[in-house]
Amino acid sequence: MTILCEIVTQEKLVYSEQVDMVVVDGADGRMGILPNHSPLLTTLNVSELRVVAGDLEQTFAVGGGILEVRPDRITVLADAAEHADEVDVARAKDARDRAISFLEGGGPSEEVTPEIRHNISLALERANVRLRVGSRRHNKPSVPGLEDVG
Repeated sequence: MTILCEIVTQEKLVYSEQVDMVVVDGADGRMGILPNHSPLLTTLNVSELRVVAGDLEQTFAVGGGILEVRPDRITVLADAAEHADEVDVARAKDARDRAISFLEGGGPSEEVTPEIRHNISLALERANVRLRVGSRRHNKPSVPGLEDVG
């Protein structure tokens, strides 16, 4: 038995396939979703999203959003989402380095508001997730144990 999983951003439909399981970090922690799951609506953290379909596991970098689960469908309305094969690792490293430099150096001015610091922290988090997902495109863990879920 499978369940339809759709990952959507404002710009495009990123993914739409029948899957066996989805693993993602929601507001209340990491969850695994299987077919016939109880209805659920939750916000998503900036995190990896893993989709398992048969022997194939695919990984996506998700920049937050909303997850809706119905017994026959999983819908991810993501602020941003990209498949591991689409991640530009060099660009993600540059973004990470800029965010770290900003946070460590206090930014270009002496007046760094808490909101700016929070936004830069989120940018760092997104860059780290993109790097983690991008580095796995050629190193996919085996599906049976999903050893690297945690």
